[in-house]
Amino acid sequence: MRVRKLLVAVTAATAVAGGVTVPAWASSEAPGAVAVNLEGAKNFRDVGGYTTTDGRTVRTGVVFRSDKLSRLTDADLRRLTAANVSLDVDLRNVKERHDEPDRVPAGARYQVADVVSLEHGLRFHDNAAVTLVKAIAAGLLNGSDNLGQSIGYPFMVDFVGADHAFGDLLRAIAANGSGATVFHCSAGKDRTGWGTAILLSLLGVPRAAIEADFMLSNDKLGDPKAVELSWLRAAFDEVDHLYGSMDAYARQGLRLDDATIDALKARLLI
Repeated sequence: MRVRKLLVAVTAATAVAGGVTVPAWASSEAPGAVAVNLEGAKNFRDVGGYTTTDGRTVRTGVVFRSDKLSRLTDADLRRLTAANVSLDVDLRNVKERHDEPDRVPAGARYQVADVVSLEHGLRFHDNAAVTLVKAIAAGLLNGSDNLGQSIGYPFMVDFVGADHAFGDLLRAIAANGSGATVFHCSAGKDRTGWGTAILLSLLGVPRAAIEADFMLSNDKLGDPKAVELSWLRAAFDEVDHLYGSMDAYARQGLRLDDATIDALKARLLI
């Protein structure tokens, strides 16, 4: 964000001045996922193909996750048009968007859902200093190679501004009946990783498959330390702490109503 940017806001508000092994199952995309290989976005991939706990399947070719789209080639744009991408949701902050603006496929809509925006104030659901100390302790205990990310993930749940962004993302996906949606941040692993985890959780995908999808960023980016499983689990732990369940988080934190959740399931489950 990188997620560290949220830490800057947190420390300003509060005045508080071995890693996880990649599981063997995190080396390939879900069966049946639509393969769209882009020259300018290494971490672009379908979020579909996963089997849910009730035996249904997440529809492929409907939602894609990605890293930044500023470096797409003309051929990449044609590939996205062929994949029927009609909506691009950008999770990045204002500086990232200004410095590296998206290249958007012809006819596609562009929407911002800034995860670290202060538009809704610098507010948190829990005592920010306490969350910060717990996150640092957990990162040290887990032997994280990136303490900033260990801190950033629980704050994506605790920060009110992030609620608005992820809620807007999910409402946009649910409402986009004209084609496929792509959403992204810069590397397509942190903000995008948590957004994907929320979506797949609401659809009923088992946690192990969600973790596999998250860890796949290491393979896509060619960096075995791009993400750590402990980061994602820290976000899930914060959800449990604040809300008790992902469903309660979606409804109380992200302000998703029954109609939106039902629309997501109708659009994405078969």
